[in-house]
Amino acid sequence: MPEAAPLHIAFLLFPDVTQLDLTGPAQVLSRLGNAKLDLVAKTRDPVPTDAQFPLLPTATFAEVPRTDILCIPGGFGTVAVMEDAETLAWVRRAAASATWVTSVCTGSLVLAAAGLLTGYRAACHWASREQLAFFGAEPVAGRVVFDRNRVTGGGVTAGIDFALALTAKIRGEDHAKFVQLSLEYDPAPPFDSGAPERADAATLARYRAMVEKFAPGRVDKVRAIAARLAETASDG
Repeated sequence: MPEAAPLHIAFLLFPDVTQLDLTGPAQVLSRLGNAKLDLVAKTRDPVPTDAQFPLLPTATFAEVPRTDILCIPGGFGTVAVMEDAETLAWVRRAAASATWVTSVCTGSLVLAAAGLLTGYRAACHWASREQLAFFGAEPVAGRVVFDRNRVTGGGVTAGIDFALALTAKIRGEDHAKFVQLSLEYDPAPPFDSGAPERADAATLARYRAMVEKFAPGRVDKVRAIAARLAETASDG
């Protein structure tokens, strides 16, 4: 059997990233075969995550001008990323030559802020999904959404589903099944509370209160960012 074509995978790393948004799909995609994976940040300094431990970048923006697969994870840090011109510029530059432009959770909002989801269908974390429309994207309630070469995953754990689906597209379904088995990815959650439609009212209210505590006024901030970016684009 011929060796698989080489691939480079780049994950954006930024402060307050939800680490499972990144590490879940990274674990899957690292098993594509003949693949090199980088965690890309402004510097090589450790980057704090939302899980109380840092991740160490393997490359800087300058060191990764292009990639085959670009993946943007989500987290509370995405609002700051959407306001960071340097980071958005790298995302656009890396996406320009990428075969696949992808995201997990609220990472799709970063792609949208970079102008990369305008006119595309896209997934996002359920609590932020409708914000995609601020940037001209079409929100879709799905765990994995393919639209041309844009592939977006829903919230956090959907990153594993997204990565397996992308693996199947790239290396074939047999290889994706092999990776799934090797990771013993056979979810059987102890509670049926993983979607807002099934969570009880108290749990849903508790989640919304947590978001407001750690990201107060998030919807209004994202709407304002979208308006500023649109104004800048029209002035340019």
